[in-house]
Amino acid sequence: MTAGKAPHSRWKSRTTSGHRLHDGRRSPHRPERPYWQFTLPNRQLVTDVAPLLKTPLHAAHVARGAKMVPFAGWDMPVQYAGLLVEHKAVRERCGLFDVSHMGEVLVRGPDAAAFLDHVTDAHAHIVDDFLIYRFPEHFLVVVNASNREKDIAHLRAQATGFHVVIEDLSDWIALIAVQGPEAQALLQPFADRDLGAIRYYRFEEGAIAGRAATISRTGYTGEDGFELYVNATDAQPLWDLLLDVVDSNGVPIAIPCGLGARDTLRLEAGLCLYGNELDDATTPLDAGLGWLVKLAKGPFLGSDVLAAQKANGVTRKLVGFTMDERAIPRHGMTVLVDGVAAGVVASGTQSPTLGVPIGTAFVPPSHAAVGSTFAIDVRGRAVPARVVPLPFYKRPAR
Repeated sequence: MTAGKAPHSRWKSRTTSGHRLHDGRRSPHRPERPYWQFTLPNRQLVTDVAPLLKTPLHAAHVARGAKMVPFAGWDMPVQYAGLLVEHKAVRERCGLFDVSHMGEVLVRGPDAAAFLDHVTDAHAHIVDDFLIYRFPEHFLVVVNASNREKDIAHLRAQATGFHVVIEDLSDWIALIAVQGPEAQALLQPFADRDLGAIRYYRFEEGAIAGRAATISRTGYTGEDGFELYVNATDAQPLWDLLLDVVDSNGVPIAIPCGLGARDTLRLEAGLCLYGNELDDATTPLDAGLGWLVKLAKGPFLGSDVLAAQKANGVTRKLVGFTMDERAIPRHGMTVLVDGVAAGVVASGTQSPTLGVPIGTAFVPPSHAAVGSTFAIDVRGRAVPARVVPLPFYKRPAR
């Protein structure tokens, strides 16, 4: 790639019901084979031995002393050095996350683009929040681990009448998220292209340390960073390589991080989590994601429902809130307006960065404006809360 040339990938503007699309052309310097054409690794479905699935990095987590917990049917690291340490590392330097439990689904065929524009839900409810990568010959749909089987079934059920092929590639692909202000500096020496030329929510096909990778400038933390889609057998060598890089003082640039820090980071950044802010009883308009719904671009499943909801107004809105008292809001707690149940907390935590309780909640539209007040029922006590703008945290310009 010529120095200073824009990367050969760009977002496509078409989005529907929580789906986000971006596309890219192949690099002339790409490795010989993409990750989905490699030999299936030893990524086991261990249900015949144990009840939980394991990512290709499971042994690396155990070897480095991670605390492992069940999550969406997988044995996953919830923390290493501790949630606060990991959260701080991502905000200030760099952290690595194993998100290989996510599902990857290839959609190809002459109708692939039209199909993905069409597929939502007849009732306009959110089936899942996808990332969709557009390649020259196919799309790669990235789905939540807990919804993988449901999502694939939904896609296949809606494929009638479209010339498409749907393939589950999840067992071939590992996904490593490299997040934080020093993510680019950490990766650049190992990358075969200028990472600075890849803009936010764009991607390129390339290589990291000579291993084929789709390099995506995306993340779930509110910080700059990259997500690396690699052949599952390449995951542990890359993981170990990146964690072994030290600065001039011999201090590792990045540390391994668990799901605990990932959740507090995404909440500070105002990012939705399926099962909390999003579910199959919620529409994009309920969740404040109307910007993802392009009603003017033509009919799709549920577009009539969304049009009616937009015309008539929603009955609840997702807001961010904080509390002055040192009480921590949690998912499922009741929102009280004048002492009466009027909504529910979607997510909540004590913000490690801000040092105050933060949360998201579905509330009546009458109490959704910034500055509005209500209460949260915290173990039988009505704790005052007020609506604040989202996101709670924006990364500083660097």
